[in-house]
Formats: sequence, structure tokens, C-alpha cells
Amino acid sequence: MSLISTLFTGVSGLSGQSKAMEIIGDNIANVNTVGFKGSAPVFGDIFSTVLHNGAVTSQLGGGSQLSGVLQVWDQGAIEHSPNALDLAIDGNGFFITSTHGDTDQYFTRNGQFRINELGLVQTMTGEILKGFEYNANVLSTTMEDIDLAGVQSTPNASTYFNSGTQLNAASTATTTFITPVTLYNSVGSIVTLNITFTKAASTNQWGYNAIPSEGTITAGASGTVTFDTSGQLSKVDGEDAADHTFTLNFDDATTPAVEMSLNWDLVDSAGKTHGKLTGFAAASNNNSLVQDGYATGTLLGLSVTSLGDITGLFNNGQTELLNRIAMADFLSPSGLNRSGNNKYTESQESGQPTIGVPDTGGLGKILGESLELSNVDIAQAFVTMIKTQQAYQASARLITTTDDLLSESVNLVR
Repeated sequence: MSLISTLFTGVSGLSGQSKAMEIIGDNIANVNTVGFKGSAPVFGDIFSTVLHNGAVTSQLGGGSQLSGVLQVWDQGAIEHSPNALDLAIDGNGFFITSTHGDTDQYFTRNGQFRINELGLVQTMTGEILKGFEYNANVLSTTMEDIDLAGVQSTPNASTYFNSGTQLNAASTATTTFITPVTLYNSVGSIVTLNITFTKAASTNQWGYNAIPSEGTITAGASGTVTFDTSGQLSKVDGEDAADHTFTLNFDDATTPAVEMSLNWDLVDSAGKTHGKLTGFAAASNNNSLVQDGYATGTLLGLSVTSLGDITGLFNNGQTELLNRIAMADFLSPSGLNRSGNNKYTESQESGQPTIGVPDTGGLGKILGESLELSNVDIAQAFVTMIKTQQAYQASARLITTTDDLLSESVNLVR
């Protein structure tokens, strides 16, 4: 190798190490970028072959070159976040996003999501998160934008109630006591069922008559309840104690609704009184009410499970499955194209995405209220930077030394 070749060798070292320093600088600059994956330079040697009469006489090294940049896909540390839509992937895979109304897809590990003014779940740079919608707890197979605009909890009609009611056994005949029962019909309207108890003339028996605030009762509106000598319910409508059914019709109500078959829960599963309706010699009172209906609800908050299920919490106390987050993985993630803002796009080298849902098919699970931090190890990055600096300085020294030798050679000729 000539001294001129040595100069080129030194220049190749300077070029390669300067590019490596760019990569290291990018890693260090993104040490606080959520979901960022660091890169590492890959070097290859340069050599020349000397031929004489078609035969190889020597192979001389000619320096180094940057062969490529390797993406490092190691898992980043997980940090807790107070935001329900801050999500981390624990394992393989990417979130799938796209610009609203566009078919182009972007893939990211940055799980910082927010709800925008349209109710869509988006990244900090405006791309919309993709997923599958639940409809009555049935998961759709069509991937689409996750849209939480106008989400409401569906009302549920009451099907049963039990009332903690004490009727005074010492009351005189014709004494009345009213138990108001708050219920909900199929459209979520509040219906108050007023049950009026009237004391009979002799035994510890009371007649009842139910009148709803909406609709009419078409069956079971009235009857009797009888208590034994210990004040416990013994008979309903002259028969052994059993549950009673009211049928409510809402065809003529202000807001029509589906006919309601309402069970008055008076006995337990064994047919024994459970002590909710009593007839002791004490003041009549209403002390409790349990029923299973509820009105429509507006969204108060969200939570996300490890399966990527987004669950809504509503002001009627109910929770409902809304969406499941979609994820993607690639045969060769290192072949993905970087698009800026911590986004990637597929390429021929990465292959097409395999789309699925979290915690299935080799995809990682979702951690709600969490963020995956950058996987750049700042201490290791500084060590690498120092080594690269030394390599750069050595290449520069090689050039200056070779220049001195060339000067000596020129001086010899003089």
C-alpha cells in the first residue's frame, strides 16, 4: 500500500466515524422520546486486490465504510402515567395509525394518545389510532378509526326489585303506607311504582295496590300480603309466600317503551322469605331498595386492558366494552422506513404487516396508563461516543502522519 492509499484509508475512517457520531447523536437526542428505538452503525472493511498475470498477489485493506444502520428493537423501560390513553406495548408489535380519511398506515411504539375535537383517538401528531369496534359486546372484524364521539351507555329496563319495607302490625284497620319504587323502562325513562299498603281489619294482613307514574299495569296490580306471628311474610295473595309479577304497558306513555314484566322479589331461591318485607309491631318505614335497571349514561372515563380492550365508565355506574386496539408486526421490523415523529412505514424489506390484537399470535400485551420509554442507554451511548471520538482522532492522526511522511519524501527528492 502506498502513502497515497494510506491517506484514503484515513479519510474513510473520518467519514465512517463522523457518520457513526451522527447516529450516536440521534440516539442521545432521543433519550426522552417515548417509544424511540435506538440505532447502531454497521461497518465493513474496504480492501483492494493486486493481480499479476491473472493471479492474486496480495489483498490490502483500504479502510472502512458504513455498511448500514441497524435498528435496535430492545424493549424500553415502562413508566406509569396518569392518562388512561397513555399506552405501552410490552412485547412485539406496533400501534397502527393513519391520517383521518386516508388509507396510508403508519406504525409506532409511541403510545401517547388523546381524544381530539371529533372524538377520535389520535397521536400527538394527529394520526388516528386503529381498532375494532364492539357492538353489544360483539367484536367487529373490520379495522377502523377508534371513534368515541357521542358514546353512551344503553339503558336497561328493570326486571326485578326488592324493597326493604316494614309494615306496622299494630296499625288500625284502613291505615295506609306507601312504598315508592324507582324503576327504568326500555328507553331509560324513570318510572315510579307507588305501592300503597292498606291494613286489613283483623289479622296481620295488608292489601296492596300498585300505580305507576308512567304507563299502566295490565296484570298483578293488587293483592294481599300476610305475616305470621313472628312478623315474617307467610302468604302472598292468599297462597304460600312467593315472588309476585307486575306487567307494565307503556303504549300510552309520554315516551312509549317495551312492555315490562317486573318481578317483586319476596322470597329466596329456596322459596323462603328473605326478610325484606316484614310486619313487626314497629313504625312503618322504607329502609332499602334494590332493582336492576338503569338510565342511559354519558361517558366519564376510560380504561384499557392488556388485551387492548377500551372500556367506558358511564355516569349511570355501568361499564361497557367500546373498542379493541389493533396491532401489527413484521417479519423484518429492521426493514421498516422511518418517517419522523417516531413513525414507521412498511417497505419491501420489512414485508407486509401481520395485523392482529394484543396478547395473541406473538403480539405483545397493552399496559394502560403506562408509556414505553426510549430504549437508549445514555451511559452506553456516552461510552460509544468516546470510542468513536478516539477512532476519529486516530484516523485524523493517520492522515497527519502520512502527510508528514509524504513531505519527507518530497524533501528527499529536493
